[in-house]
Amino acid sequence: MKWKLNIRTEIKVVVALFGLSFLIAFGERKQGGSVCKDIVIELDNLNENHFLDEADVMRLVENSGQAIKGTGIDRINLKEIESKLRYDKHILDAQLFGDLKGNLIVNVELRRPIARIVQSDAPDAYIAEDGVIMPVSEKYTSRVMLLSGPYVKKLLEMGDLKSTDEGTQLLELIEYINADKFWKAQVAQMDIGGEGKISIFPQVTGQKVEFGKPENIEAKLRKLMIFYKEILPQRGWTKYERVNLEYEGQVIAE
Repeated sequence: MKWKLNIRTEIKVVVALFGLSFLIAFGERKQGGSVCKDIVIELDNLNENHFLDEADVMRLVENSGQAIKGTGIDRINLKEIESKLRYDKHILDAQLFGDLKGNLIVNVELRRPIARIVQSDAPDAYIAEDGVIMPVSEKYTSRVMLLSGPYVKKLLEMGDLKSTDEGTQLLELIEYINADKFWKAQVAQMDIGGEGKISIFPQVTGQKVEFGKPENIEAKLRKLMIFYKEILPQRGWTKYERVNLEYEGQVIAE
């Protein structure tokens, strides 16, 4: 009797699995063969960076060079449209797929800016969290750290900070500052000289901080914190105009 019960249970499991496989296959065939009735934009923008909105993404999709509405979703080159969407530097990723209702779902994730490159003789630009340089937008201004100086033109030529060791080091410095509440509030702007040496312009204290190249980041900022906590309260917050952190184990203040 027990053996018969097990056989029946196994038969039920097999039938259930077969039915589920049939439904999945049927759904895939229906999705693949359906005609695109509408385009639905899903904008993944958890950081509220409004460089692009749904209407902008819709224009990019409609200007992709393919007929979409009224065309079978299985006949639309979704990978090609995804590639064209990713060509826009504000877009980190794009995924397209059809649903069972005949909608083409366009899911777009935007890049998050972490610093702004400012120039007096050329347009500004943003550095995204993945190191990619992206243009500014007329619609939205992000309140982030400012980068200025002759070296920023080299950053623009890179296109992606992670493409060079120098750019990667600078990206690590920006990330370190942004991850710390005190330093993020304190560091308003960094000026980068032609050789890649950095000068920091703090929000509160008036001293120009000569940081040097973006190396030994933690040790240098630790020295600067000691200077703020132990030296300035005793000597006066306006006594020094310049602080140099370049040399190991030293803080030079003038």
